[in-house]
Amino acid sequence: MERIPILQMGEFLLVTIQVEMHDRLALTLQDDLTNRIVKTGTRGVLIDISCLEIVDSFIGRILGNIATMSRILDAETVVVGMQPAVAITLVELGLSLTGVRTALNVEQGMKFLRASLRLPPEEGGHHAKI
Repeated sequence: MERIPILQMGEFLLVTIQVEMHDRLALTLQDDLTNRIVKTGTRGVLIDISCLEIVDSFIGRILGNIATMSRILDAETVVVGMQPAVAITLVELGLSLTGVRTALNVEQGMKFLRASLRLPPEEGGHHAKI
């Protein structure tokens, strides 16, 4: 059965959707992700949908459900990389994705998760002093 990988990145789970979603794959992702949140105790989930060119009402509802279920399990969810055409379609379908946090890209999504969970900013570019 086809599955979307869920990667552990420090204190967060990262989901990068690289294929077009169909209903069964979306439901499998929902189940896999909620089980993984419980198993790892993660407090943050980042879902990258930058490769999705089409999101129908069912997939939009699943994204909303994932965010709601994550929140119930004490994890914050951010959806990143939404294409303009996808945003337009969701609005035209009347889906507001209530409760779904969004950011333009993975970097901004990670910053949002760190800030919302009151984690210190990630240190970058450590250089040895001579």
